[in-house]
Amino acid sequence: MEVIRGLHNLREEHRGCVATIGNFDGVHRGHQAILDQCREQASKLRLPVTVVVFEPQPREFFAGDQAPPRLTRLREKVRLLGESGVDYVLCLPFNERLRSLTAVEFIDRVLVEGLGVRHLVVGDDFRFGCDRSGDFSLLAEEGERRGRVGFSVEHTRTFALDDERVSSTRVRTLLASGNFAQAARMLGRPYRLGGRVVADQQLGRTIGAPTANLPLPRLPLALRGVYAVVVELPGGHRCPGVANIGWRPTVGSDRPVLEVHLFDFDGDLYGQRLTVFPCARLRGEVKFDDFAALKQQIAADQARARRYFSDECQGARELGLTDDSLPLASAPLARETVNFESSAGRSADHDDG
Repeated sequence: MEVIRGLHNLREEHRGCVATIGNFDGVHRGHQAILDQCREQASKLRLPVTVVVFEPQPREFFAGDQAPPRLTRLREKVRLLGESGVDYVLCLPFNERLRSLTAVEFIDRVLVEGLGVRHLVVGDDFRFGCDRSGDFSLLAEEGERRGRVGFSVEHTRTFALDDERVSSTRVRTLLASGNFAQAARMLGRPYRLGGRVVADQQLGRTIGAPTANLPLPRLPLALRGVYAVVVELPGGHRCPGVANIGWRPTVGSDRPVLEVHLFDFDGDLYGQRLTVFPCARLRGEVKFDDFAALKQQIAADQARARRYFSDECQGARELGLTDDSLPLASAPLARETVNFESSAGRSADHDDG
């Protein structure tokens, strides 16, 4: 799969495709159903599949910190789209210039002149162009009006589980509520975070809980708090642990961080890329009065996470688990004892995806 950054990088070999447009945040099973539609039509027309995404996502451009938290960073989104059989990802910078395009200008410059789209798959509530003036009907009219250089349009099929529509909003809500099992059903895989371990203040070592620290982007967080996790190390080995996701209010931080303590692990992880699977929610973030109180709470968090893994995995200490057998909880392990502000669970964009 090839990632094309911006219209100026489109070449002749990218023209002529079956395309779809959206955020594709999470690349959940609803998105995967859309990609199935694209591949079906692409096979009939013998054309590649192209997905058009935006960076930042439109809601982030307009709402900033009030935008819904992302389920996937661009890097992860691209990887998942590639695994779903997409041939090209066109990533357009969402800026004032793109925002100000009229709906017809967007069709001309992106779909016709840029990609030479032959068939387009979008939701029947899809809106685009300046002031969201373009819709499915306009796409169908303009595609037909252009004749030989035009395109056909097909609306997406709704994908539901247990009579509930699968959407990015629903996945965010499930994650915020600690229901990792149902979130995994909707995503088609367990939710995960990842990144490269960096050197930090190493305060965890001074209180007996060394952590691997993975910086997170300065964006609203889909998760915030303390979790029992399974960490996949380079090479595929997996290890249980406990993680804090957020702003570390007791210590202070200028950006959100994912810090993970691995149980019974002794090794150097600096510079290594880790994958972290949250399995159960332990509590929200708390600002403690001193390090003694923080140390006491960390010990309690570790004990609770160990009990959880012991109960769920029948006493296994090292988890040689596949994705399908991760011990994913359907609710937090205990009632919240503190209140905290979380960016998880906010309402999503109108077209949610």
